[in-house]
Amino acid sequence: MNLQGKTLVFAMAVGQVGGLLPHVAVPSTMPAFLIPEWGLSYGEAGLMASAYAIGYMLAAPILTTLTDRLDGRRILILGSLLNTLGAVGFGLFADGMVSAMFLWALTGIGFAGSYMPGLKALADRLDPGESSRSLTFYTSAFSFGVGLSFLVCQVIAEAFGWRWAFIVTGLPPLIMTFVAWSLKPVILTPRAGPVLNLGPALRNREALGYSFAYGAHCFELYGLRTWLVAFWGFVAAQGGAPLGAIAVSALVTILAMPASILGNELALKLGRHRAVTLVMLLSAAVALVIGFTAGLSSWLTLALMFVYAFTVPGDSGALTSGMAAAADPRYRGASMAVHSTIGFGLTAAGGWVIGVALDLAGGVSQSGAWALAYAVMALGAAMGPVCLWWSRRKAA
Repeated sequence: MNLQGKTLVFAMAVGQVGGLLPHVAVPSTMPAFLIPEWGLSYGEAGLMASAYAIGYMLAAPILTTLTDRLDGRRILILGSLLNTLGAVGFGLFADGMVSAMFLWALTGIGFAGSYMPGLKALADRLDPGESSRSLTFYTSAFSFGVGLSFLVCQVIAEAFGWRWAFIVTGLPPLIMTFVAWSLKPVILTPRAGPVLNLGPALRNREALGYSFAYGAHCFELYGLRTWLVAFWGFVAAQGGAPLGAIAVSALVTILAMPASILGNELALKLGRHRAVTLVMLLSAAVALVIGFTAGLSSWLTLALMFVYAFTVPGDSGALTSGMAAAADPRYRGASMAVHSTIGFGLTAAGGWVIGVALDLAGGVSQSGAWALAYAVMALGAAMGPVCLWWSRRKAA
C-alpha cells in the first residue's frame, strides 16, 4: 500500500473512532444510573439499549444502498451530524424509556450513515489488492472505539453524572464530518433501477452466508457488550476482583482490535470458512465456561474474559471482508446494506434477549442468571458456522 493509501485508511479509522465514542453510553450508564433512576426491568433496559441497533437497522438499507449511486462521503457527513444530534440530545432531554429509545435510535441512525458508508467510501478509493487488510484495519478500529467509549462514558458519568457522558461523547462524531469533507470525490458509474434494490444482494448466496454468520457474531458480541458492565458488577460483588468494571469493559473491548486483525490473517492462511468456523465454535465453548463458573473465582473469570475478548471478535474482519469480496462490485453497497441490516438486527435482539434471560433467571445478582445469559450468547455464536455451511451447500 502506498503512503497516500495508508494515510486514507488511518484518517478513516480515526474518524470512525470519533463516531464510536457515544456507542455504548447506554450500556455503560444503565447499571448504576438509568435502571435505578427510571425503575426499569432488565428486559426494558435491554430493549432501550437495543434502540440504537434498531435505528441502525432501519436506516442502513437506504443509506448504505445509496452509496452505489452517491459518493459515500456525502452520506458520511449527514450520518456524523445525526450521530452527534442524537447523543447530545439524549444527554439533554432523555427523561424515561420512551424519550431515551427515540434519541438513542436517532444516534443509531446517524451511525448507520457512518459505518458501512465509510467502508464503501474507503473501498471505492482503494486498489483491489489493498482491500482485505485495509478494510479489516478499518473494521477493527471499531473495537478500539467501543473500548474507548466504555472507558470515557463510565469515567465521565462517575465524575459529572450520566448526562455529561452523553453530551461529551456526542461531539467526537464530528471528526468524521471533517474527514469525509476532505476526501477527494469519486465518480460512480450511473445505474438505472430503483434506489433500494436489494434483490441482487439477496440472490448472492456466498455473500449472504457471510452476512448471516455476521448476524450470529453480532448477537453474541452485543449480548456481551450490553451487559458487560453489569456482569462485572456481579463478579466484583463476590469479592476479590482484581480490576473494576471500567478497566475490564475497556480492556475486553479494545482487545477486539488486534483479535479482528489476527482473525483475518488466520482466514487468509486457512481459508475464511474454516477459520471463522473454528473461531466461532471456540467462542461458544468459552462463553459456556464463563457462564457456569461465574462467581467461583474473579481471577478465573477475568482470565476467561480476556480469552473471550479474542474469540468473540476474531471472526469479524474475516466475515466483513469475505462479504465485500463475494459481493458483485456493481451492487457492493446493496450487499453492505444487507450485511449491516442483518448484523444490527441481531445486535438489537442480543441485548434484549439477554436482558429477558436475566429477568427470567432472577436478575443480575444470581449466578444462575449469568449461566443462562452466557449460554444464550454461546448459542448465537454456534449459529455462525451453520450459516456458512448453509451458504456453501446452497451454492453447490
